[in-house]
Amino acid sequence: MSHALVLNRNFYAVHIADWRKALSMVYQGHAEVVDEDLVTYDFASWAELSAVMSEHPAGFVHSPSLRIAVPEIIRLTRYDRMPQREVVFTRRNLYEHYRHRCCYCGGRFRTSELNLDHVVPRSRGGDSSWDNVVTACIPCNTKKGNRLPKEAGMNLLVSPTKPNWGGMRSLVLSSPIPIRASWQKLIDRAYWDAEIGEN
Repeated sequence: MSHALVLNRNFYAVHIADWRKALSMVYQGHAEVVDEDLVTYDFASWAELSAVMSEHPAGFVHSPSLRIAVPEIIRLTRYDRMPQREVVFTRRNLYEHYRHRCCYCGGRFRTSELNLDHVVPRSRGGDSSWDNVVTACIPCNTKKGNRLPKEAGMNLLVSPTKPNWGGMRSLVLSSPIPIRASWQKLIDRAYWDAEIGEN
């Protein structure tokens, strides 16, 4: 069906949960439903509101005695910290981290024109990690081949780095779930309220 954005008590995104988990947390009192105006509802008041809704973007769940709207956003009632997380090491996140640029020539490329390059080739003990993999255009990747950059007469324009968790942006990068329109206000808030750093 759908997924819900999970907020901490301070209305900052900390997770994305499937609709079953979201409704279960609301039912157990561990979370409240948040509407588009950031008004919160416990299970009973959300059930009452759901009864008078004619439609809801995420749809409804039906039982013999109840029809309840699937929440798009929930807020945890007891958790106010930000989780310490890491950005998942995936091809998509690597491309985003290096902004679709070749780390050797600096050019910006379409996804189909980029490869992943092991700075220290795997055949020479290099691992597949944030500290050893960068994006490279196909010509640069071919030129470097199975050599170290210095051996190929090439310079890395940026050193391989592991991105820091960046709140909502990182949450979105770590999940294949598309952003719902109802989440946008909270994503914008995370953008404007986040501490400015190197990211």
